Amino acid sequence: MPDRIGVAVVGCGFFAQNHLNAWRDLAKDGVELIAVCDIDAGKAKAAAKNFNVPRWYTDLDELLAKEKPGLIDIVTRVETHREQVLKTVAKKIPTIVQKPFGFNLADCRAMTLAAKKAGVFLAVHENFRFQAPLRRITELLRQGVIGTPSWGRVSFRTDYDIYKGQPYLLNETRFVINDLGVHVCDLARAYLGEVEHVLCETQRRNPKAKGEDTATMMMKHVNGAVSMVECTYGAHRLPDIFPQTLIELEGPKGAIILYKNFDLEIMVDGKITKEHADAEVLHWAARPWHIIQESVLATNAHILSALRSGKPADVSAEDNFKTFACCEAAYKSAASGKAVALEPLQPRGRVKAKAKKLPKRSAKKAAKKVAKRARSKK
Repeated sequence: MPDRIGVAVVGCGFFAQNHLNAWRDLAKDGVELIAVCDIDAGKAKAAAKNFNVPRWYTDLDELLAKEKPGLIDIVTRVETHREQVLKTVAKKIPTIVQKPFGFNLADCRAMTLAAKKAGVFLAVHENFRFQAPLRRITELLRQGVIGTPSWGRVSFRTDYDIYKGQPYLLNETRFVINDLGVHVCDLARAYLGEVEHVLCETQRRNPKAKGEDTATMMMKHVNGAVSMVECTYGAHRLPDIFPQTLIELEGPKGAIILYKNFDLEIMVDGKITKEHADAEVLHWAARPWHIIQESVLATNAHILSALRSGKPADVSAEDNFKTFACCEAAYKSAASGKAVALEPLQPRGRVKAKAKKLPKRSAKKAAKKVAKRARSKK
């Protein structure tokens, strides 16, 4: 892997600005932004100017024909992911795709298997687990401070006007689980292990939204742990702590709780240790978004390091498929009212045995035997 990596960013909209800023900060680690692309020429041209990128495009095919990026970062709408990822994988270009990975599990499966077959690095930009306070919890769990968690709650509840910057979310038929549920489900997996089945109830509190804006999920983990996972854009709480995620974890040795304002408490042996786990406010960031913006930089840095090491990222396509399988199970559970097991990457369906063709004589003999047995039973 060369010291310098040319990065192309596809999508120059609202959230892509965080990716562009993060890649610019990683110039010290050998990253060079070589091209940007957006179907809106104004956005592509503005991004190229603001981030000193030499070339901009409005068509991914043209970019792929003219550029040779060492890494391509797709930050576009979910319905475009499958088509774009399959193109970059076919070109053998290491790729990052913005969450949610796909519109449905079939999309995620197709992209994951295509990358696996081609031997191409594919990661999903699942950034919540890279937020500073959530990284700290991961560190504590790896140290075994409370033992293996057996119960947890992951909660993201807000009334923040996310529609102002992303008005298209009101038209998503699969809304909060795909947009926000992927984050909280991923955290539940990261903290409590792989998931066996999901039981989910959804609500639509905002009458302007086409899809669900609230989801409450109970997950049974393979190791026996249970987690409550919840997300909503329809809370009416004061103060609104957007965009914070609240965490509760209980294990055989104690508990970890992340409260609002990034206050962290670790309870072990009857003693409480308190920490403040807020993130750094980067030079291009601003509160309250800083917690997410810093996580974008941390996510990009992790994926870059994994690519250079020749290893899958912690948020590889295969890993994130399992997170999206939680979301798919949640949608099915909400529709059926029953707990739904997660689908594996490669379905383990029964293969029907092909009927053996008998020679004509053998077939006639077999028919006579059947007829004879039938007469004897009368």
